[in-house]
Amino acid sequence: MSEQTISLISRAFFVAAFVLLALSVLEAVAHQMGYTILRNSFLPGRLLEYAAILLVFVVAILLRQIRDGVKPA
Repeated sequence: MSEQTISLISRAFFVAAFVLLALSVLEAVAHQMGYTILRNSFLPGRLLEYAAILLVFVVAILLRQIRDGVKPA
């Protein structure tokens, strides 16, 4: 894959992780008030797990980019 594609995927995962984080917080607040946003298909904790998984992939991609940049020619 090209460097631009990898960078785009990393940014997309980063944005998706923060969207899931925000949705998790909103769902937790809604649960406290007796409502639900996602109709009990995902609990807030599960959304946080998915966000963490995406962030692990982002960190792995960034570390790979750093390793490739530091490698001697």
